[in-house]
Formats: sequence, structure tokens, C-alpha cells
Amino acid sequence: MSQPLKGLFIGAGFFSRNHLHAWAEVRGAEITAICDRDPARAEAAAKEFGIGEWHTDAAVLHSGRFDFVDICTTMETHEELVALAVAARVPVIVQKPFAPDIATCLRIEAGARAAGVPVMLHENFRFQKIFRRLREILDAGEIGEVTFGRLNWRNDIDVYTNQPYLLKTERFMIMDVGIHMLDLARFLLGDAHAVSCFNQSVKEGLAGEDAATLMLRHDNRAVSVVDISYATHKTPNTFPQTLGEIEGRLGTVQILDGQVLRIHSPAGLRDEVIAPDQRSWTSAPWTQIQDSVPRTQQHFIDALRAGTAFETSARDSLQTYALAEAAYRSAASGAVVKTADLLKDI
Repeated sequence: MSQPLKGLFIGAGFFSRNHLHAWAEVRGAEITAICDRDPARAEAAAKEFGIGEWHTDAAVLHSGRFDFVDICTTMETHEELVALAVAARVPVIVQKPFAPDIATCLRIEAGARAAGVPVMLHENFRFQKIFRRLREILDAGEIGEVTFGRLNWRNDIDVYTNQPYLLKTERFMIMDVGIHMLDLARFLLGDAHAVSCFNQSVKEGLAGEDAATLMLRHDNRAVSVVDISYATHKTPNTFPQTLGEIEGRLGTVQILDGQVLRIHSPAGLRDEVIAPDQRSWTSAPWTQIQDSVPRTQQHFIDALRAGTAFETSARDSLQTYALAEAAYRSAASGAVVKTADLLKDI
């Protein structure tokens, strides 16, 4: 393999440790500098992860020393930071959410596409081992043509202590976890074009919603239900597992607690337990998500080196963010909202 691609990492906040641990495992790439507006945080992260330099100004992108940038910041900063990377002609992997609304997503994607700079969304749920295996089962035709899906994420994990800004985020649950689930619904059932949604603000004092139920009509006429909540109190708490089922014309795959896939097919009934990777830096209950981060970043580097399309490219992800936008409009209006008008200019 040729020399590793050199990367700049921007943002030393809550989820950044998972990215930085993962980059140490990625073949063909290394993080050579870190940037954060808080100098103490940038310096501490650089020291902990053995990164040679740290900065407080993302303009370092224009130094010509980086082959890619990982933007791990809040969504309100993404338009400016991606534009800076695009101007420097540095390929981007950027944390979700892409942007606060579909209009901003469209501007970011259009600017990158016009400049020919590749951009990928760090959309890690589809890279979880359990869903890669589920995709293999569906591709093998074990349950036939898919007709229905239900994806369920309901728990009461405290997301507010480490991310207090979420209390004041007007578009909260759908943009936080719903984006993952919408991308996962597309990954498992194909693109969708119509959304009906009800959302709720259960926790007092929230600016946005902490629970939502969405119904999608997919292009292949399958239907899926995406059900998400941070206000569901139960024991045991199933965080961070996504549960549910995918139904086909010949059978069903259940996604069960404990990372179990239960396959009902013409060949009979069987369970597959998806074991964690046993990385030294992962820990319960986060292991399932943490294990997906190196896979996400390895896909980015592999595709970047090969010149092939990212699974979750900025352009492809517009389909996901159009579904999120449609969900908010449906919740506000009580109507089924179609995505075609939101994407008519792409």
C-alpha cells in the first residue's frame, strides 16, 4: 500500500473519542492534526491520541498538507466547514446531521459537487455488524421480496448531560437518531418517497421533540415504520440497540434484544447472535455503535483511494434528509408529505 492518507480532524467534543480511536485502526490513513476552537481541548486530544499538532483555526485546511478532513462538529457549523474544505479541495467525511434543514443540505451538496470534491456523511448505523449481516440475508433472498419493516429505538438514555445543547435544539429527535433510522430504512428497504409523522415533546422544557413515529412508503411499494424516543422508561434499557423486523413474501427477520437476528424462512427457524468485535477501547452499552465507527471510516478511505462512490455520499444522503424534512412538515400539517418537491432541483 502507498503512504497513508493524511487527515485533519475537526472537533474534539463528545463523540470525537470514538472517531479518534477508530482512525488508529483504519488501514491506509492517519490523523496528523486536530483542530478545535477550544485550545485546551484540542491540545488534550492531540496528546491523548499521539497526534503531532493541534490548531484552533480550521483555515489550516489550506496548508496543502491534508488528503482528507473528518468534521466531527455540530450541524450548525457544517456548511461553513465543508465550504472551507471544498475551497481547499480536501475530501470530507462529516458527522450527521448534515445540516439543520434540507435547503442547507442542498447548498452544501451542490457546492461540493460543482467543485468535484467528494463528501461522505458519517452515517454509522448501516455499518453496524448486525445490519451488514441482515443486508446479506435479504440479498440472499431468504425471506423473498421485502414488503414491510419496523425499526424501533425507544429508551431513556441521558443524552443531555454530555450534549446540553440538545435541550435547546428545535429539531431534535428526528435529526439526532431519526436520521440514522431513516438511512437504515433506506439501506434495508430501498428509497422512500412519502412520509407521515407524529412527534411529541415528552420531557418538560425541551425546545424540540424527543419522540416521533414515522411511516414511510418506499419506491418498491414496501411500507416501513420508524419509531424513536428518548422518553421511554423501561427495564432493562435496550440502548443503543435498534429492534424490529423486516418482512418479506417468504418470511421474516426479527431484530431482537441482545443483537440477535431471528430468521423465519422456508428453510426453517434459526437465530444468529452478532458478537461484538472485542476492541480494547469499546465498552457497554456503547459497544454496538462504537464497533461501527471504524467500519464507517474504513469505507470512506477505501472508496477515496479507489475513486468509487461512498454508500452515504452527500448526494445519496439528500434522499435521507428529504425524508427528515418531510417528517417535520407532516408533523406540522397532519398530512402525508412527498419528497419529490424537496429534491426537484437535483
